[in-house]
Amino acid sequence: MSMKYVRDYYAVPAKRGRRVRYTGEGEPRLGTITSARQGGLRIRLDGDKRSLPFHPTWELEYLTEEKTDA
Repeated sequence: MSMKYVRDYYAVPAKRGRRVRYTGEGEPRLGTITSARQGGLRIRLDGDKRSLPFHPTWELEYLTEEKTDA
């Protein structure tokens, strides 16, 4: 399923290259959306080598350019 599907179905501003803040494991971590797959997002968290799967609405904050510090 495509990035457009994720945007439309979950009503989120997901886009390849968009920065996000993941808050699901205590300490918030920043990351970058790399792709959409099977209705979810693949995000590479800062400092990680690989992208991991994330649900588009679970513990994610979609950042704007002026809001990228942790």
